[in-house]
Amino acid sequence: MSTNSAGITLAGRLPRHKLKNRRNARLLLLMLGPSALLIGVFVVAPVIYAFYLSLTNTTLLGFEARNPKFIGLDNFKYLLGNGDFLSSLGKTGIFIALSAIIGQTALGMISALLLKNKWMRAKGIFGAAIVMPMVVPEVVASLAWASMLYSGPEGTVNMITHLFGMGAVAWLQQYALISIIVINIWRGIAFAMIMFQAALEDVPDELIEAARIDGASALQIFRVVTLPLIRGPVFLYLLLTAITTAGIFGLVYFLTQGGPGGDTQLVALFIFDRAFQFSQIGLGSAASVIMLVIVLILGLTYVRVAKVEV
Repeated sequence: MSTNSAGITLAGRLPRHKLKNRRNARLLLLMLGPSALLIGVFVVAPVIYAFYLSLTNTTLLGFEARNPKFIGLDNFKYLLGNGDFLSSLGKTGIFIALSAIIGQTALGMISALLLKNKWMRAKGIFGAAIVMPMVVPEVVASLAWASMLYSGPEGTVNMITHLFGMGAVAWLQQYALISIIVINIWRGIAFAMIMFQAALEDVPDELIEAARIDGASALQIFRVVTLPLIRGPVFLYLLLTAITTAGIFGLVYFLTQGGPGGDTQLVALFIFDRAFQFSQIGLGSAASVIMLVIVLILGLTYVRVAKVEV
């Protein structure tokens, strides 16, 4: 049969637009299939398995190790009434707020604004100095800071404070939480600076010049013109940094191992201790599920407030 104007090529064949849609669907499946498979195997499946373990009394040692039992929500009830876990949640909240939401965001924004200004000299050196902590492995950074914060007079920080007449301070014992907050800020400024610098490039120079002509100060220009225009990237960064900071483990473990006296016992370390130090896999899984729910609520709140499509 001959072709018609509706796009039918031969009898029994599909219209051209449907054939094109099928080809696009196959191409999409071919492109996204491997990524979706990896996400399913290494992200979704472990989350489902962790949720299952959280409903059991699975342990690595003892009689329950051979025959774990389903105990429902008992692990969650125990954790929500456990002072150590609630304390670790509070310390994690303080750690995220001070190091990620306030420290990294503020210093990252200042760094991005400095790099954008034309009067700034040696931008390459300044940018490299900010980015350098980002490329240093977590273990190396932890050991380097442990050496710098050494409690004896040989410690780098104590040598600097000695110049101002201060004695030696055991930073990782007396100011453990503050120390890891400062170190995490140091490591995270680079990511904040890169994101904010990219966002600032999209701000039209004409608007800034018009505000200057109207007599607006630099602070007023940033607050009224620049910040509203980069609101989306800022909230997206806050979402990403809150999620990643909530799961920080290596930095704190290598520096303080949760001490002294549990002062730096974040949720990640609490989960590690319960699951692997005390072999309580079910309890550790329940703690991780609670943290996952909190992070999801936090993420949804960010997206709703910022109205950012993620």
